[in-house]
Amino acid sequence: MKQIIIGNWKMFGLTYQVKDLVTKLLSGLKQFSPQADIVICPPATQLSNVASLIHGSQIALGGQDCQADDLVTHTGDISAEMLKDIGAQYVIIGHSERREIHHETDAIVQTKTVQAQDWGLIPIVCVGETEIERRTGAYRDSVKKQINEGLPDDFNGIVAYEPIWAIHGGMSASLQEISSMMQIIRKELAKRFNRTTAEGIRILYGGSVNPDNAESILSLEGVNGVLIGSASLSAEKFLAIIRSSVVENQE
Repeated sequence: MKQIIIGNWKMFGLTYQVKDLVTKLLSGLKQFSPQADIVICPPATQLSNVASLIHGSQIALGGQDCQADDLVTHTGDISAEMLKDIGAQYVIIGHSERREIHHETDAIVQTKTVQAQDWGLIPIVCVGETEIERRTGAYRDSVKKQINEGLPDDFNGIVAYEPIWAIHGGMSASLQEISSMMQIIRKELAKRFNRTTAEGIRILYGGSVNPDNAESILSLEGVNGVLIGSASLSAEKFLAIIRSSVVENQE
């Protein structure tokens, strides 16, 4: 299964910064042949700018969120149709920051996922546990619940495992913890869907991924890519992580 490297730029991106970063990325990608799919998810204000800059390249465009319905009465929100219209192919849904700050439930995540799929976008649905859930052993049930209640019956996207305690803490989960969660998620997907469907779902790891640990993480069995935050804001670091992808990951 081909791996995928996704950069989540969050609130980074004034026009001159985005142009500089994308120009460096495109230049760097000419120096080697990436083995993975590459996606960047800029803030909504830079989607059009980035779409123009990457047009015709091997980089795909993604949004950071979409509205749960396609009504026109949500001031400040962006619909899946609007993302598709501007050239996006992917959209991140259910990121822990959205769940915590905007109080998004699994039900909302599922509705947004349905919208994304209805408009031909590939949803990147984030799941993960808090530090307390990890310490108390409740993390397995927490992640399983997010899978069962957050994914629609016809799910045809990507699952990104991001332990919340590793996103802002600057410390990645251990290789053993990541490997164990990949197995747990894969087994739960097999229960939730038929085995053929489950085996076709790419599972990513996200949480303090950087050039120093990317190769080890991407080499783990069952890891089909990474979702990167701050390291994707540096062309040098992002390119180094892309170079770490493997040709074909074992299942």
